[in-house]
Amino acid sequence: MINLLILPIIIPLITAAILIFFSKKIIVQRWISTISMIGTITASLLLINKVDKNGIQTLNLGNWDAPFGITLVSDMLSALLVTTASFIALCCILYSFKGIGQAREKFYYYSMVQFLLVGVNGAFTTGDIFNLFVFFEVMLMASYVLLVIGGTKVQLRETIKYLLVNVTSSALFVIAVGYLYSIVGTLNMAHISERIAEVNQPGIVTVIAVLFLIVFGLKAAIFPLFFWLPGSYYAPPAPVMAIFGALLTKVGVYSILRTYTLIFYHDQGFTHEILIVFSLATVILGCIGAIAYKDIKKIIIYNIIIAIGVIMYGIGLMNSDGLSGAVFYLIHDMLIKAALFLLAGIIIAITGSSKYEKYSGLIKHYPFLGWVFFLAVLSLAGIPPLSGFVGKILIASGGFGSGDIVGALIILLSSLFVLYSLMRVFINSFWGDTTKSKPNKDIHVGKLLIPVVILMISAVSYGVFSETVNFYVMQAVEVLINPSQYIDAVLY
Repeated sequence: MINLLILPIIIPLITAAILIFFSKKIIVQRWISTISMIGTITASLLLINKVDKNGIQTLNLGNWDAPFGITLVSDMLSALLVTTASFIALCCILYSFKGIGQAREKFYYYSMVQFLLVGVNGAFTTGDIFNLFVFFEVMLMASYVLLVIGGTKVQLRETIKYLLVNVTSSALFVIAVGYLYSIVGTLNMAHISERIAEVNQPGIVTVIAVLFLIVFGLKAAIFPLFFWLPGSYYAPPAPVMAIFGALLTKVGVYSILRTYTLIFYHDQGFTHEILIVFSLATVILGCIGAIAYKDIKKIIIYNIIIAIGVIMYGIGLMNSDGLSGAVFYLIHDMLIKAALFLLAGIIIAITGSSKYEKYSGLIKHYPFLGWVFFLAVLSLAGIPPLSGFVGKILIASGGFGSGDIVGALIILLSSLFVLYSLMRVFINSFWGDTTKSKPNKDIHVGKLLIPVVILMISAVSYGVFSETVNFYVMQAVEVLINPSQYIDAVLY
């Protein structure tokens, strides 16, 4: 019997290879992609159930025992993120049927989405620090193609920048892994944790921890390393923006969350303090960017940066409330950012512009679209009982509990900036003079809204039924707080 751990990696990998042979048969590609994603989600849900009942699951590839071979590890955090990523990929694929254009669909678009999911799910599941790098590269190579598909001038320009940043980041990643291996003599993350615990994280390991923070901080786009993100995420079409905004930066966040709770947790007075300072700076600068622009895409992109800062603050606190809030908010943000980017794509397709001051009165022609957008804004801002509220309150509670009143207040006040930045879009785009907008018969708004509504139902349910969800989140956090559980599952 095939181990459940490997299915969310193997299914999209095989699908991606098969889709290459059907590059010109768009309908066939759509069906194969959809069926594959449903299979991946099913495997992920079964994996959550298995982890819930039987604890952390491991798979030693090639029957080489840990720490000598490559190990896949699925705890509740990994299983939840794999399920969320697969679900978002399915919604983006469904949106792409009417929202990406056949010209792009013929250039291996669906195949690249599957390859990207291989990298994302692999990064969430691997228990080996070097294979985390390998899955990063798989994800990034697919993202290079998705970013440039269509070949517009802005895409080509931003792809060069994105490529240079990520090549530099990948080189730093290999250097950091090499330094770490030279000290601990192993690549298995559980074994690294055990070795570092024995020597109580000497100064050189703290330096390596900061180097890993730079590497993953570039991927996650934290201050001051987010300079590449606004331009790069602005260039591609809506479904690619949604995949990037929901998944790519979150893999960087997950990497910091995993390494800073499993490996580099002994010298928190230095490493985690740096993380807290950078996270608060990320939130503040993200807020400034979100209210400075009148472009719907730029506003949502800067809201990604705000959310990254909020999650990082929770990780930096390293207490139960902070980590619970970080995990809860991470999943919330993946769902709601995907929905918002897809909604932005619909608005831009209807109006032909991402500058919201160029149109108004859309509510007259598209009332359902308007109210779905309004609900998404409330959810992102954390209006109770929606999902953003629970995560942010937990993170702020963790801040107050650790005595960081200023940091906790910054996290809470960021909600006002989030609400203001996107409520401007809603008020200016959907209300006002109805003569500045007209229905666009060429855009299938109803069909485009189906995956968005699926995402919004999931996001709202995530908040409304937060007590049920919190049962699984607490299982994920328990392993983060007590890394010995992870180590024992992998090595013993």
